[in-house]
Amino acid sequence: MKRIVLFVVTNLAVMLVLGLAVHLLGLNRFLTANGLNLPMLLGFAAVMGFGGAFISLLMSKPMAKWTTRAQIINNSADPTHRWIVQTVERFAQKAGIGMPEVAIYEGEPNAFATGAFKNSALVAVSTGLLHSMNRDEVEAVIGHEVAHVANGDMVTMTLIQGVMNTFVVFLSRVIGYFVDKVILRNTNDGPGIGYYITTIVLDIVLGVLAAIIVAWFSRQREFRADASAAQLMGRKQPMINALARLGGMDPGQLPSTVQNMGINSRPSGLMALFSSHPPIEDRIRALQQSN
Repeated sequence: MKRIVLFVVTNLAVMLVLGLAVHLLGLNRFLTANGLNLPMLLGFAAVMGFGGAFISLLMSKPMAKWTTRAQIINNSADPTHRWIVQTVERFAQKAGIGMPEVAIYEGEPNAFATGAFKNSALVAVSTGLLHSMNRDEVEAVIGHEVAHVANGDMVTMTLIQGVMNTFVVFLSRVIGYFVDKVILRNTNDGPGIGYYITTIVLDIVLGVLAAIIVAWFSRQREFRADASAAQLMGRKQPMINALARLGGMDPGQLPSTVQNMGINSRPSGLMALFSSHPPIEDRIRALQQSN
């Protein structure tokens, strides 16, 4: 229940901030009596498209801590905690990034990395992962998550999402204006019902296509993180072993704020087009074939 409330409140806050920004910039007046103001519409689309993506990025780390109830262990005296922190620190130094916050959370075998900046990220592993893998395999998973941070994957995915959002908002309104004024021949100064219906339908249709494109980029990012983890460890077999073990486990459901940055998911059928992660078999094959 808390996650649902948090999700609703977060989205309302994002929409409030974006709505205020659009109003202050005067970008909400792209439909005028003289027609469609394309530069103003593009500005509106960019604010709405990139604004939500960047706000989500900036909120990603505190949201991840809250929704997973992650326990920060950087200063923990527990021997297992110290080993995890030292592993993250070793990989972070090797990757040339600042020391992330390190956390453990209760859950099925999985791990994730998040944060808006390379030098102040969060790397978290689940209790399920620690209980079901040996140390070499856990190190490989940690290397994978540190690689996400070092590769700048959080920012890259935010930029891709922002571009897709911008195109969806822009194209749906341009096409909606064309349908309303050219096809339906609405002669009123303001937009007619054709504009609103077309815009709503295209927001959904183009949004689905955009989600497929974003998911494809996300899957390529997973292959790179697997390869980078192997490089950080100096050998690829532990990463292969970790992936093989993950393939036989239920990864559980990560909160939406960090789902794309988890180590594992289980796509199948048509939904594989929308999956942020490739099939485990493909990831293992790619590692085996790499130099």
